[in-house]
Amino acid sequence: MSTPETLIAPAGTWQLDKVHSQVGFEIAYLSGTFNGQFREFDGQLVVDGDEATLEGSVKVASVDVKDENLSAHLQSPDFFDAEQHPELRFTATDISLDGENVNVRGELTIKGVMQSTEVVGTVAVPLTDAYGRERIGLRLTTTVDRTAFGVSWNIALPTGEPSLADEVSINAELYFVKAA
Repeated sequence: MSTPETLIAPAGTWQLDKVHSQVGFEIAYLSGTFNGQFREFDGQLVVDGDEATLEGSVKVASVDVKDENLSAHLQSPDFFDAEQHPELRFTATDISLDGENVNVRGELTIKGVMQSTEVVGTVAVPLTDAYGRERIGLRLTTTVDRTAFGVSWNIALPTGEPSLADEVSINAELYFVKAA
């Protein structure tokens, strides 16, 4: 929910521009950071009066990590279990603005487990593009404990330390176009 003084965008339904948007993740792995993206996702922002809703989903089968064997492992029951849980979902329950900074509280569902999550980021001032379409951009990030969602696979290093961190950053660069 938003108040009129802090509306995230002008009233209306805003569809995700999938060509210009991206959704990815980062996780500490060995002595560095491992990155991946989801190639298929969708989302919608609806502003009506003093309320705003934001919803999005990604297709687990679209995970892309530059190695098809690893992509297949991420889709397996060890990680996301794409066969049983084909989507990750986020539904906002509260959206608040402070200037260009946005704070979104909502429910994130991974592998069938729903957790309350806080997402932070920035919102760009709405503008009209060269083709007369109204657009708005959101850059959002959150960090979650993957094990809280049942994503607990790991393998120990010779030192006994895990090779993969529990904390995962989820990052989204989202561009929305106002529906006609």
